[in-house]
Amino acid sequence: MSKRTPHPLTGLVPAALTPLDSAGELNLAAVEQQAGLLLADGVSAVFVGGTTGEFSSLTVAERKTLAGRWLEVARGTQLRVVVHVGANSLPDAGELAAHAGRGGAAAIAAVAPSYFKPRTTRQLAEWCAGIAKHAPQTPFYFYDIPSMTGVSLPMPEFLRDHAGLIPSLAGLKFTNPDLMALQQLFRIDNGRFDVVWGFDEYLLAALVLGAEGAVGSTYNFAAPLYRRIIGAVKAGDLAAARADQFRSVQLLALMHRSGFLAAAKEVMRVRGIDLGPIRMPNQNFTADQAATFRRELDELEFAGMIRA
Repeated sequence: MSKRTPHPLTGLVPAALTPLDSAGELNLAAVEQQAGLLLADGVSAVFVGGTTGEFSSLTVAERKTLAGRWLEVARGTQLRVVVHVGANSLPDAGELAAHAGRGGAAAIAAVAPSYFKPRTTRQLAEWCAGIAKHAPQTPFYFYDIPSMTGVSLPMPEFLRDHAGLIPSLAGLKFTNPDLMALQQLFRIDNGRFDVVWGFDEYLLAALVLGAEGAVGSTYNFAAPLYRRIIGAVKAGDLAAARADQFRSVQLLALMHRSGFLAAAKEVMRVRGIDLGPIRMPNQNFTADQAATFRRELDELEFAGMIRA
């Protein structure tokens, strides 16, 4: 399928965790470490300030500061920075979009507002247009994640009928398990739009159906595992791809059982980077919980998962 977007999000795009210090404030010094790990793991793009990055627990000022640091650190490297700018306040989202656009973000993305919700795909498109206009030269992605926003609208209709309202619309970050819709999205206007998959635990299914890019939390620390899945699919070795995809499922099952964000930060510590605590209402591990989690992670042979 041909792509029209100037910056299609291909390959793995980790949804970055937000680094905090022991007092719960931004720890910008850790961003360089995060970027270094991603580059070492063969990753060439990062999604900043999204769900994994606890965007809804950050102030607008903090989100701008965090995005600015990522853009600064990535400058001169192959790492492209996608900034999530969604918010319940349209002026806040517009301010974040303008900041990211001025800073040279490769793209911006936004979730739907989740308190007062758009009821139709046209209302959603008008909302997105109100954000995207503040960074008109920056590719815009709508971030569809109905499990978190409660906004569940038909994305094929959104792209097919209302894309013209958003001149900079590049595509979707599709964190939606509807594989029927995914196939329809790939074919709208001869593959004009970039549709980026959002579920780590069944990346394989999306790849087989035609996905070229994926944004996910576990790509922060397990990118080599997913790069093997992508390589196996390209080589036609579905048995190997299935085996590694199940390793991903085991990892994610452990993390969800333990408390996902706390577990994600603990795995980053295993990879040598301390990103501090998470903010309430999410709960941090106690020392005993961290020890139990690490033991279970060892039982899954995590070190083998991330072997290149």
